[in-house]
Amino acid sequence: MGHPLWPLFDLRVRTPTLVLRLPTDEDLVTLAALAQAGIHETDEMPFGYPWSILPSPAFERGFVQYHWSLRANWKPDDWGLDLLVEHEGVPIGMQGLFARRFGSLRTVHTGSWLGRSWQGHGHGKVMRQAVLALAFDRLGAEVAETEAFFDNARSSGVSRSVGYRENGLGRLAPQYVPRETRRYRITPEDWSAHPTPADIV
Repeated sequence: MGHPLWPLFDLRVRTPTLVLRLPTDEDLVTLAALAQAGIHETDEMPFGYPWSILPSPAFERGFVQYHWSLRANWKPDDWGLDLLVEHEGVPIGMQGLFARRFGSLRTVHTGSWLGRSWQGHGHGKVMRQAVLALAFDRLGAEVAETEAFFDNARSSGVSRSVGYRENGLGRLAPQYVPRETRRYRITPEDWSAHPTPADIV
């Protein structure tokens, strides 16, 4: 075990093209710069909380404090796993997997982002497949949920492509203006019915 005090640093989820792992503090510097370089158009806001447009230094402080809080508040039944995504050794974004009362609900939620130059190459789908494989095949999840604003066609497209079904509507106000979201849900049965990369481990 390379990190006996925090074994999650040894976790690796590997696909044919990507590796997902917990970021170190040094990685957070790289990821913050990647996010600041741009994730979305200036007139868009795909996130429920507008962290991506905070001014400096609030952006940098908020970015690291959020990731530190995931470590500090980790519990077996209540956790957030926000994984760095690497392509050929280069960080390209993050893929999150989150659970509350996991022991009884067996439900996870996902969220992600990619640097602008890495979007449109199919990485978003593979990232999602990777954490769904972790959730369903290794952790025993029974449901995975996600949601996207109506204008976030890419996120909704990824959800549908890996087997999610529409599951109602929601509402978020990341910039104090209510916006409708579409919710999605996937079960192990839906997951197993869709092809995935052969060697997610």
